[in-house]
Amino acid sequence: MPESNQPLHASCSEAITNNVRVEVESQYAPERSLPFQSQWFFHYTVRITNERDQTVQLLSRHWIITDATGHTEEVRGAGVVGEQPVLSPGESFEYTSGCPLPTSTGVMRGTYQMVTDDGEHFDAEIAPFALHEPYTVH
Repeated sequence: MPESNQPLHASCSEAITNNVRVEVESQYAPERSLPFQSQWFFHYTVRITNERDQTVQLLSRHWIITDATGHTEEVRGAGVVGEQPVLSPGESFEYTSGCPLPTSTGVMRGTYQMVTDDGEHFDAEIAPFALHEPYTVH
């Protein structure tokens, strides 16, 4: 197999920024995909856990989605799944969303824009995770 300079990513990732843990797991959605029309769909589930000693709120998101051809798309928006969750110390928020791709593999990464009770703003990292069909070599 030819060596690639592309990093290999697992279908799950975890990152901790300023004591906010972001865990993601992706899954191929064959029921929403049409491979013969170059349409693949993936679900991803995110769990955000506040490991700080003060409350934080998720204000917005910034996703960077790269398909197998190297094409990158950026998605920005307020909140996640229509919410801007407030997390007290020790609380988690979990949601599932989806991503269409024109190729059978890709990588997602990004940040959540957070704010603390006392007005400190920071970006919580979403570590890269792979989008791929179960039988795709990765």
